[in-house]
Amino acid sequence: WSPTTGPRTGTGPWGILERLDAGEVVVGDGGYVMQLERRGYVTAGPWTPEAAVEHPEAVRQLHREYLRAGATVIQTFTFYCSEDKLELNAQINDAACKMAREVADEGGALVAGGVSQTPCYVQSHSETEVKAIFKKQMDDFLKQDIDFLIVEYCEHVEEAVWAVEVLKTSGKTVAATLCIAPQGDMHGVPPGECAVRLVKAGADIVGINCHLDPLTCVETVKLMKEGLEKAGLKAHLMIQPLGFHTPENVECGTHILVPFKTRAMTRWDIHKYAREAYNAGIRYIGGCCGFEPYHIRAIAEELSAERGFLPPASEKHGLWGAALEMHTKPWVRARARREYWEKLLPASGRPKCPSMATPATE
Repeated sequence: WSPTTGPRTGTGPWGILERLDAGEVVVGDGGYVMQLERRGYVTAGPWTPEAAVEHPEAVRQLHREYLRAGATVIQTFTFYCSEDKLELNAQINDAACKMAREVADEGGALVAGGVSQTPCYVQSHSETEVKAIFKKQMDDFLKQDIDFLIVEYCEHVEEAVWAVEVLKTSGKTVAATLCIAPQGDMHGVPPGECAVRLVKAGADIVGINCHLDPLTCVETVKLMKEGLEKAGLKAHLMIQPLGFHTPENVECGTHILVPFKTRAMTRWDIHKYAREAYNAGIRYIGGCCGFEPYHIRAIAEELSAERGFLPPASEKHGLWGAALEMHTKPWVRARARREYWEKLLPASGRPKCPSMATPATE
């Protein structure tokens, strides 16, 4: 699908860094644990990826939907799959890598092996123990055919730095994303300083994922970019935010306080996000929890001119409601234009529903 698709190696032609260095817009995939929970394959709360071995057809289908929507990268379904979190971690890591590779090869995409924050970091705060856990998962990935590695969903930059230091020993490209707000990580380390620490540890790509809405995450990545520029450091920028509106949560930097699942982003919101991210200099643009395949398609469609093509999923989609022009009712046909959707102010549909939630504190 991509005019720049070439040999799929993380270090050879058209690996992740080669694509980014060439100015390509890399579209990430969307969320897995939340989508698969909604479909009945993941348990809410633990959010662990047993479905990779229990229901591989469900995971494989979601991979394909993201690929068809325009994703350049397919991440392994290995969130929270470390040995201190999950007993079957090696088996799941193995199955997840093989599935991601199988689907990625169907569309010339890359495979990213993903690790995330560990319970061990909070429980023991032992650098030796935490690094051993990251190395164990990395070793599982290196037995398989992956292109690069991502450490994501870290609330503490220190833990992310430890992960980067371990993952760099693989010889593969390493990306690192934190789930923090513009105020910084859980220890108050500002985004700019977080980015500097990650790059000095060896990260090739840095950015933000999860916890907050897209535009807030864009602002946080901008702060990371400023920090790198002041330090005279360079790295590619990446963003994979929540697919929800989270206005109440910006101050505290977490999505836990409000029922965010009622705040789903529209595809039109995602068009705006994709453009804002691109204008901020971010070239690896995807999504996390709440991002569905149609959201990823919206990213690919918004940036189709920059990428030079539309994804296969757009064959069934009229841009900006264009297909509504065929409707028999004139008030429906009037919606077949970009201006209508860009200016639309969605209502909740719930009588007496407040615009802002009052978070539970206990």
